[in-house]
Amino acid sequence: MSTRIPVVEQLPHLPTNDVLDALRTAFTELAAGTAVQSPQTVMLLPDGGDVIAYQAVIGDAYGVKVSPYLPQTNCSAVVTAWTLVLSTRTGRPLLLCDAHALTVERTAATSALAVDRLARPDAATLAVIGSGAQARAHLRYVRAVRNFTSVCMYGPELTEADAPDDVAVARSAGEAVTDADVVLLCTSAAEPVIDASALAPGTVVTSISTNAPRAHEIAPEALADLEVYGDYRPTVTAAAGEMALAAEQGLWSPERLRGDLPELLTDSCPLPSGERPVFFRSIGLGIEDLAVARLLERP
Repeated sequence: MSTRIPVVEQLPHLPTNDVLDALRTAFTELAAGTAVQSPQTVMLLPDGGDVIAYQAVIGDAYGVKVSPYLPQTNCSAVVTAWTLVLSTRTGRPLLLCDAHALTVERTAATSALAVDRLARPDAATLAVIGSGAQARAHLRYVRAVRNFTSVCMYGPELTEADAPDDVAVARSAGEAVTDADVVLLCTSAAEPVIDASALAPGTVVTSISTNAPRAHEIAPEALADLEVYGDYRPTVTAAAGEMALAAEQGLWSPERLRGDLPELLTDSCPLPSGERPVFFRSIGLGIEDLAVARLLERP
């Protein structure tokens, strides 16, 4: 008997609040033990490149996103991503979708959930480092959870004509983060782009992953001066570049991670003290991909 899998090759518009609600529910279920998140796995390819697999279970659905990174000769590497959802009751496939745009959405929404829990109640000034799709998605999602009276963005090629509405353009990353209450790092950099330890106490910095090996948007040695959180405690400290490097160099210990999103959303870890800058690191999780992919099953 043949099975025809619904294939979504172009992500439809998903309401911002629906994505936030789906991820909030998924992380809360993860805290309760009714969802499962396994570490990502990396398979190295014999001719170079790799394929990363992100797996998770929520309720009666299993999801896996596979993301190949395929270096090319004389041109940019090919990077794709596909998410498959299976029923854990029947074992039958429910959905296959191109996860490129889905990854942008779930990454930005995850950062926004963290900002909502970690930023001071009166946080009003936002800085976004980066100007691509990920940066613009981050801006959209954090604006859905907090009201910012001032927003500044920096990108090497960003002009005022290209900037989002009501967003000022900075001349440098350092200028953008000056006096910021929240800083969103949304770059593909493999090296630090700001000095996080120089920020004011209570300032929240979020950082995401890229394909570069051990990529880090802040310096590993800065972690000792920050209050550090991650997306999921069992996986982030080994996979995040700055955390792994800092631990290897004896500059920081994974035991110093103050909390993760499941804990933050269920009040199971301490909130920032306000005495140091705050750093939130996400590496990307299968539970995020699955939670958003399940929204595509709705009629």
